[in-house]
Amino acid sequence: MKKYIGIDLGGTNVRVALVNEKGEILEEIKRVSQSDLGPVKVLDNILDMVSALKGKEEAVAVGVGIPGPGDQEKGCITIATNLKDFAYFPVVEYLSQRLNLPVYMDNDANVAGLAEALVGSGKGEQVVYYITHSTGIGGALVVNGRVVSGRYGYAGEVANIIVERNRPKLNHLNAGAVENWASGTAIVMQGKERISEDITSAQHVFELAQEGNEIAEEIINNMIEDFAIMLSTISHTCDPFVYVIGGGVS
Repeated sequence: MKKYIGIDLGGTNVRVALVNEKGEILEEIKRVSQSDLGPVKVLDNILDMVSALKGKEEAVAVGVGIPGPGDQEKGCITIATNLKDFAYFPVVEYLSQRLNLPVYMDNDANVAGLAEALVGSGKGEQVVYYITHSTGIGGALVVNGRVVSGRYGYAGEVANIIVERNRPKLNHLNAGAVENWASGTAIVMQGKERISEDITSAQHVFELAQEGNEIAEEIINNMIEDFAIMLSTISHTCDPFVYVIGGGVS
């Protein structure tokens, strides 16, 4: 049975695994992604993780999931919200030259959505919509076992869906974009602004909400409503048979 190396690169953590063709994880290593240190540092860290896999020499190819819309011809992402200086960096070339293996890369939500549709919670369903609710918010539309990417690779992306147009513009996304108000990063940002500068994670805000902190409760409740508005928008467009939701915030 063939074996492969899977790389899940996120804005907060990175996981490297050896898997077989059934999707079974044989080995797994997790580290902090070091996303603020630039592509060379991040990718060299990944290469070090791959070298630590005991069965790495048995792998016949590498698959990479990365946050951001991907350019398959150039082997890069075109927008990097959570990974400093990654836009247009030749990720596929950098890794394939050093690993001496074929490397395939796509948006992290796309590859997660495909896995869920083929062997996971959406198996057997005609239309699966996968949402990753983590450092950012991503999406993937899978129809009859194939990811719908669109002309420029933006199909399925949901981070820029507007949930409230009158909110302030924060970055390159639309004013009121769901990622800026309902992602893990957004929860931390609001926690720092409204509760304490000591807030370091979305989990911290959830814990405060469970303890009865009214501001934390409000932040979480607003996040839930914004996330629901996003799902409603998707439903009116795609009407999926099933949603599969993953990621650290979920």
